[in-house]
Amino acid sequence: MASIQIRIPDELKEQAEILFKEMGMSLPEATRLFLKQSINCGGLPFQPRAKQPNAETIAAFEEAKNPENLRSYSSVDEMFEDLGLNG
Repeated sequence: MASIQIRIPDELKEQAEILFKEMGMSLPEATRLFLKQSINCGGLPFQPRAKQPNAETIAAFEEAKNPENLRSYSSVDEMFEDLGLNG
């Protein structure tokens, strides 16, 4: 048998132990399951995804879908001036 040692934040370990205990398994059992599933899948057994954007970011995405809402600049200085960042 091989042994794996990793460093993770205490809070992450505690949260994971609680979660897996509720599922009827220990953290080492969950880790073995993750490794076995990774091998079975030939990669991660889930699709990684980024943190969901907040409401302000979603609104900006929606606004940018309309070309008339987009601005263009001939230089970085012009853009900074328009944004009030010229000084």
